[in-house]
Amino acid sequence: MKLKLRLESCKSPQVMAAGRGADIVSEFLSQNPHLVNWVESLRGHCETNKQWHARREFVLRNMEAFPTIQPGTPSPSLDRLLSLSMVWANHVFLGCRYPQPVMDKVNEMAEGITVIEAPERKTRDEIMGKTKRPAVSALDADYQGKKAKPNETDVKAHAKSVGRPAASTLKSGPPPGAPAEHQPFFNRLYKAVAWKLVSAGGFGPNLEHFEILRSCVESCKASLSCVFVPLKDIPDLPVVRTQKEGQVCELRCRNVYIGTGYGRDDCAARAMASKEALKVFQGHKVTVKVCRRRFRGRDVDDLVLLDEQSRSQVFPPALSYPFQEDQ
Repeated sequence: MKLKLRLESCKSPQVMAAGRGADIVSEFLSQNPHLVNWVESLRGHCETNKQWHARREFVLRNMEAFPTIQPGTPSPSLDRLLSLSMVWANHVFLGCRYPQPVMDKVNEMAEGITVIEAPERKTRDEIMGKTKRPAVSALDADYQGKKAKPNETDVKAHAKSVGRPAASTLKSGPPPGAPAEHQPFFNRLYKAVAWKLVSAGGFGPNLEHFEILRSCVESCKASLSCVFVPLKDIPDLPVVRTQKEGQVCELRCRNVYIGTGYGRDDCAARAMASKEALKVFQGHKVTVKVCRRRFRGRDVDDLVLLDEQSRSQVFPPALSYPFQEDQ
């Protein structure tokens, strides 16, 4: 199965002339007729001929890199190759974005493949202009629109935390060097999330966001902390929003804040918070930083996980604060 070597030997200075890639694939399959039906069985039901021919070439070119693949026999190696082929096809034809390590991998694997008249897509920042202020979530916007007054009533939370003792006296914030201490862990978590999303077909609205995040965190030998508070019991929000029913969930990992979500119940709020947390992992990297947040009517220093994009440094009010002294 030497398709990759034969394709490379046929490269021109323009890599491959229009239609040449398809001709070589057809020639290869004509010389290996036992592969024809198997390769066709890998085609997705909704793929156009153009999409399938490009992805088929991607699969055949890279089979040598997965020597344990046996045509007609399911295997983890085949699943991985097909997942990577879908990532590449989704990026080229649908404009999907994935974490940078994944994009670097599939672009390297697709070297030499030419897609004629591939769609040209722009990011939202390119369309709207990078100087335009990024949109913020509804919870962020409400908080930004109304700063809390000092000495407001404490949160009346029915907090379902992970066993952190109650405390009333606030420290000055996280210990010195905390961001650097946590950064290696979140670098590992970033890679785990990247590959988990690849196997799931990419980030999207229909994923089990909490299960993906939880499994990645546990694979890194850590756990998620979930705190739930009724929306009406959160200070610092406009009255019109606090009159609504529902729950708000805050997620932390190793005391680092990673996301907040609102839903009609605990499960919906947790799912939304997980979705927001996974969005942070869509950039080139993640960084742990000390940021100012509101907690029970006071400004406090908190550990927050951020991506590399510049955006408004306004966060939802904190539902928990792990940097407190025990009574």
